[in-house]
Amino acid sequence: MTRKIVAGNWKMNLNYSEAKTLLKDLMAQKEQFNADVELIICPPAPYLSAFAEVLKDQEWVQLGSQNNFFLDHGAYTGEVSPTQLKSLGVKYGIVGHSERRDNFNEDYSMLSKKVKALLKNDITPIFCCGEQLQVRDSNVYKEFIMKQIHDSLFKLKPEEISKIIIAYEPIWAIGTGKTASSEQAQEIHHLIRSRIASQYDEKVANKVGILYGGSCNAENAKELFSQADIDGGLIGGASLKADSFLTIANAFE
Repeated sequence: MTRKIVAGNWKMNLNYSEAKTLLKDLMAQKEQFNADVELIICPPAPYLSAFAEVLKDQEWVQLGSQNNFFLDHGAYTGEVSPTQLKSLGVKYGIVGHSERRDNFNEDYSMLSKKVKALLKNDITPIFCCGEQLQVRDSNVYKEFIMKQIHDSLFKLKPEEISKIIIAYEPIWAIGTGKTASSEQAQEIHHLIRSRIASQYDEKVANKVGILYGGSCNAENAKELFSQADIDGGLIGGASLKADSFLTIANAFE
């Protein structure tokens, strides 16, 4: 483990009143969060502006976006640019979540552009990768995952990829009640870090945060986070309750 990172991906959940209540609940417990953990919340885009005002003087938690376009401005109705996110104080941005890849046909080239656009605006990309059940069962999952990373990230300069966070999300373990074992998760995290070290060097590889993003919850976080190459989690459903998010954030040994 090189870093301690917990990011909450709220996805398309919670109306504004519910989201404000969750933020209020989190802030009420802020003294209980481990100060050594990079804590990130990624609410729906319409809430970022208001949340940014509430959190502008807070250092214990940072805002992240769930998606971004790859250009800074233009006639792209409905999109959100990295410069707009930066102007709100957004520090992190999720890129390439499996739901974006599957539902919105985001390919490796587009994801590469999105990553570069965030980096240009000093926003840390949280780059997602992972495999479906049929890929896992066909025993080519290692090659599949590394192609996602290679084609979207390995053209970056060492100083650029050093700023990246990678989230491994076994798609077969998202919203299914299944979770990769700590050994299965560690296998992929170690593979990713070792390939980065081969492509760049160990110093760069150790700067890259690698998160587990497959149904991590209050019950399994401690075991997952105890693995050598798991730097934390990209948390979905369990981030929608302040108590479970707190438990996960404090699960590091």
